[in-house]
Amino acid sequence: MVQKSIGRCAVVVFAIFAAVPASLGAGVSDEKKSPIDVMTVDELKTKVNANEPILIIDVRNQESYANSDTRIKGAIHVNARKLKYRLGFAPFKDVPKDREVVTYCDCPSDESSIHAAQVLLESGFKRVRVLKGGWHEWRKASGPVEPRPRG
Repeated sequence: MVQKSIGRCAVVVFAIFAAVPASLGAGVSDEKKSPIDVMTVDELKTKVNANEPILIIDVRNQESYANSDTRIKGAIHVNARKLKYRLGFAPFKDVPKDREVVTYCDCPSDESSIHAAQVLLESGFKRVRVLKGGWHEWRKASGPVEPRPRG
């Protein structure tokens, strides 16, 4: 009888502990998510082709960037982890906070772009968006590119 009671307690305790991380995890991910707007490839193509004043930030990782001969026309490459620091220096420090900014990467779910957009928003930029699908979608859509600088 004692063993049956312990068995039932173990099942109840296991069920409680199994449910707790799920509920905590849901709360944490909801807090981490901030409403980052996205821009489609077609929207960005229109803006680039019209020479609209938009800051395009390429946050592809170093290896991906080094293995590519091109970048989106007008883009500035920066390491996503160093973006906050780099905002204090040219050309970023001179960009008006109300300038439209779009970030892109080559991550499967735009993770680096989203991180960079959050850094920009926290730094006071007001019109920040993530290029949906990033570099892969841009290339697939034959968006305008330019040679990346060497060196």
